[in-house]
Parts: sequence; structure tokens; C-alpha cells
Amino acid sequence: MNNIFRTELWAPLIDILFPERCLACSTGLRGRQRIAYCATCLQDVGLLQEPFCSKCGKPFEQANGESHLCGYCLKNGWYFKQARAVVRYQPPVTEAVKMFKYNGRMHALATFAALSQQYFQHQPQEEPDLIVPVPLHAKRLRQRGFNQALILCRKTFPAWRDKIDPHILERNFWTQPQTGLTGAERRKNVRNAFRVRRPEKIENKKILLVDDVFTTGATVNECARILVKSQAAEVAVFTFARAID
Repeated sequence: MNNIFRTELWAPLIDILFPERCLACSTGLRGRQRIAYCATCLQDVGLLQEPFCSKCGKPFEQANGESHLCGYCLKNGWYFKQARAVVRYQPPVTEAVKMFKYNGRMHALATFAALSQQYFQHQPQEEPDLIVPVPLHAKRLRQRGFNQALILCRKTFPAWRDKIDPHILERNFWTQPQTGLTGAERRKNVRNAFRVRRPEKIENKKILLVDDVFTTGATVNECARILVKSQAAEVAVFTFARAID
């Protein structure tokens, strides 16, 4: 009896004994779902679509029109070429991201990947030369046990797995968590917190920098600054979620 037949044979019993539940409200779901949200919660999980800021990816409130620079990007510069995110960082997404990031609940990853693939159908991702996850400090990596950015890279871009390099960037020193800090405090907190370990690997390369959430952009912008300073051709940013102030 092959493995596929065994899976099909036992699937109904598995669904009865261990029903999949909505990531937000824990409502039981019928069968195995690519996106583990019930119909009610899924209504609040909107993919970020145009129009949005052509630089930082912040969505505009109006549903019509073309993408253009937002007010902030007209006045301020970034070191990255552009930043894009799949969904808004708001309920019910926030709960799933926090459970993944802080509690190691990996079952949400399949949903993150499925939502990302839906997003790429409307916003194709240009193929990079390298994919670089935002690194954790060694102390935080020991505490958490995994780097959520690296896991997101592998789950979201399986076809480009050979391009993922978690050893390009590293954190120079321990920084306090960014949660609760203002934009200015966040930028100061991560200033010079990263370094490129092997600059010869990124010279003239197009890099896709990946993290879980874009909040103020301070962390990814500092990473981009160091990468560009080390002669990367350009840096684009991808995050699963984006906070909207």
C-alpha cells in the first residue's frame, strides 16, 4: 500500500480526530484548508492591492487610482528600492503572526504561504540574485529557537530555496525589542546594528530582504543601508504583513 493511498484512507479519520481550526477564532474547519481561516475571519484578511505607495508599499484608502509615492516617501528617502507586503498587520492576522513568532506555532506557515501565492498572482515578485532574511541576535535566536524571517523565506519562496542565504547579514550587538518604540527610537535602536559578513557575495547583486512585519521600516531600511554600502546593486523588501498607522 503506497503512502498516497494510506494518506487518502486515513484523511477522513484524521479530520474527525484532529480537526483543523481557524487561526483566529478556533472554529473547526471542514477538511484540510490551504488558508486556515473560517469564512467570517477570512473577510478581514485582505490582500494588499494597488493603489499603494510605489516605494514603501503603504496602501491608500481610496480603492481607485494608480500607485504613487505617499507623503512620507516624498519627503524622506529609503535605502531599499521598494517594499511590498501581503496583508495588513491587523486582526485576525496579528494573532497568527504573534503565535508563530513568539510561541513557535508553525501550523500558520502554510496559510502565510498560500496567501503569499495569491498575492503574487496580482503582484509578481521579480526574481532576485539572493534572498536574505533579517537576522536575529545570537542571544534572541537561542531564546526563540528559530529565526522567523528565515522560515518565512523557505516557506514563501520554495522555488528559490537555493538563493536563500542566512549568513550574509548578522547583528553586531543586542538591541532592545522594537515593540513600543516610536519611529525615531526604532531608527536609533537599530543604527549600525547589522553588518555584512561576506561582502564579496553581494557585490552587484539584486537582493530580496525578507522579514515578518513592516512596521516603521526602520529595521529593513538599516539592513538595506548596510547591504547597499557593501556594494549590493539594489535591495527590495518583502514582508508578510504591514502595519498601517
